[in-house]
Amino acid sequence: MTFQLQPGETIKRADLHKEYGGRQQGGIGPSRVTPNIFLFSDPKSGHQYGYFDGWGDDGCYHYAGEGQTGDQTMSQGNLAIRNHREDGRALRLMDGSRGEVTYVGEFVLAEDNPWYLDDAPMKDSDEIRSVIMFRLVPRDGIREELPPLPETPHDKSEVTEVNIEQTHTERAYVNPSREPYQAERRESKLVQNYQRHLRLQGHSVARNKISPAKELKPLFSDLYDKTDHKLIEAKGTITREAIRMAVGQLFDYRRFIERGGQRPALAILLPSKPRPDLLAYCADLEIEIIWEENDSFTSTA
Repeated sequence: MTFQLQPGETIKRADLHKEYGGRQQGGIGPSRVTPNIFLFSDPKSGHQYGYFDGWGDDGCYHYAGEGQTGDQTMSQGNLAIRNHREDGRALRLMDGSRGEVTYVGEFVLAEDNPWYLDDAPMKDSDEIRSVIMFRLVPRDGIREELPPLPETPHDKSEVTEVNIEQTHTERAYVNPSREPYQAERRESKLVQNYQRHLRLQGHSVARNKISPAKELKPLFSDLYDKTDHKLIEAKGTITREAIRMAVGQLFDYRRFIERGGQRPALAILLPSKPRPDLLAYCADLEIEIIWEENDSFTSTA
């Protein structure tokens, strides 16, 4: 059966499946009766929940795979996309997922780097899992008015400086709908207080925006003391879990930052002095601890 829809035409999803087959629910609908795989994308809604379907500046449409709980695997609809060439099936992208949908056009999976992994929240949860992102190449230069990606993965890592006042965080990119916890609010206030403290001492302070190679979402350091060439990660609580997380983040960020061939020193900013074993843990890793005390700041340096 010849596919009759033209790009820009709308159709009820139920009528689409009645005519051409495919699952009536979910984002990926491989048809058993026609050589088509229907991909339903609703980026305006998905961006609110950490799913970033959209056009990249690489000319591809980046499309999140299916599976709402646990790490996504290359099975079922995801496997159908990966194997669409071998199976002789066309990838047909639809704008929308319920009611009336708009046909965007036919796509093929990119031959180079056809898919990569990203992080996104599980449905109705703050738990983060791994999702598959497909790079889809439009046929005949199709490009409808669908939203762009907030970031496009590139082959090389990039590091830029951003103002501390900007509110971008890794959490906002991974799970934009989640309300910040009380500890995160304390963390934000702590960062603002400490950056003012540093500037009063004549230090130049910024944040690092790190875009790792082939990653969709950037990383953001809390503070970068440019004067002392020091990376600082803040936490709103002094628990072992929080400090362990800060340690991991600092070592992750430090891989990308060098000045004069030297990597930055590392420090953790806390609302109060942690217990002795956690101080010893950080000292063993050569990480400075800074904490708020009597309207000023004290450190282990």
